[in-house]
Amino acid sequence: MLLLAALVAALAISAGLLLGRDGDEADFRGSQPPAGLTLPNFELRDDAGRLVRAEELRGKALAVTFLDVQCTDACPVIAAQIGRAVQALGEDRRGIEALAISVDPVRDTPEGIEAFLRRYRAKGALRYLDGTVAELRPVWKAFAVAASHDTGNSNMHSAPVRVYDGRGRWRSTLHPGVDLTPANLAHDLRLAAG
Repeated sequence: MLLLAALVAALAISAGLLLGRDGDEADFRGSQPPAGLTLPNFELRDDAGRLVRAEELRGKALAVTFLDVQCTDACPVIAAQIGRAVQALGEDRRGIEALAISVDPVRDTPEGIEAFLRRYRAKGALRYLDGTVAELRPVWKAFAVAASHDTGNSNMHSAPVRVYDGRGRWRSTLHPGVDLTPANLAHDLRLAAG
């Protein structure tokens, strides 16, 4: 009887290790964000001029990051890694979007954004959202990120890659130079897509 109880306890512990994040598989490769945080509402235009609304993205897994095309530190790495991850998804890409939100809208010109996305092979894989400072400031605040527009330095801004599931729940955070790789991001996006 003691052996049976020990076996049941071991199985319960194993199940607990495999489950988490609101009962879903906890196999995300990025760090776990604080519980209960969801995708903030926003409405911005992408690099193709299309309006992107947060509520219209429900049902899709999202990779969301914050970039400055003048940045020479993390931003090129992030754009390249996201571009490769989205391409690696192949057919799984249908229920997934990758978004970059500008943190320097004054210097992130349409021409600069286009050149940046092409240079780092992210064009078509990463939608670059931009707007005026007045449009972006509430978005930065809602995401709780520091903007290079405010720091005055293109290399000084928040630069995580956040993964959200189709219900808008923040599930994973990947960081350049730590755990952001195309394989890790593709893995976490697939998990978030269900």
